[in-house]
Amino acid sequence: MTVLPSLPKSRSARAASITVLALGTGLAVLAVTGNMAGAQDLPGKMTDEVSEFCANIVDAARDRRYAVQTKELENLRGEIDERIAALEAKRAEYEKWLSRRKEVIDAAEDSVVGIYSRMRPDAAAERMEKLDASLAAAILLKLNHRQAGIILNEMDSKAAAQLTSIIADVAKSEDPS
Repeated sequence: MTVLPSLPKSRSARAASITVLALGTGLAVLAVTGNMAGAQDLPGKMTDEVSEFCANIVDAARDRRYAVQTKELENLRGEIDERIAALEAKRAEYEKWLSRRKEVIDAAEDSVVGIYSRMRPDAAAERMEKLDASLAAAILLKLNHRQAGIILNEMDSKAAAQLTSIIADVAKSEDPS
C-alpha cells in the first residue's frame, strides 16, 4: 500500500508537491530498473497514479467539504440565535418600560387628581414638590393643561424641571396602539 503525503491547500503548492512526487517516483524507477527507459515513461504512469490518487480521495474530500459547510452553517445558526436573544432582550426591556409608564399614569387615581385640581395652584405646587416625582408627574398628566402649567409655574424651578422631564419622556414615547 502506498502512503501519499497530504497535499497543501494552495494550487501552486499542490503542483509543486505532485512534481516532487513524480521526481521521486522517477528516481525510484531508475534505481530499481537501472535504466532511464523506465524513468522516461514516467509522465504516463504519473497521470495514472494521479488519477488513481484523486479517485481514492474523492469521498474523503467530499466528506470534508460537507463537514466544513456544516460547521459554517452551525456558526451562522449561532450568530442568528445571538441576534434573536438580543432582540428578545430589547422587547422585554420595552415591555418593562411600558408597564412602568402605565403604573405611573395609573398611580394618580382620579380622586387624587380631583383633589389637586380643586386646590389653589401655589398650595398644589408646594405639596407636589414633596411627593414622589413620578406620582407628581402622573397627577400633572391627568390635570388639564392649563392647571398643570399654573402649578408648574408656582413650583421651585428644579422640581418643575424634573417633573417636566418625566412628563416629556412619557409623552414622547406614546404607545402606537
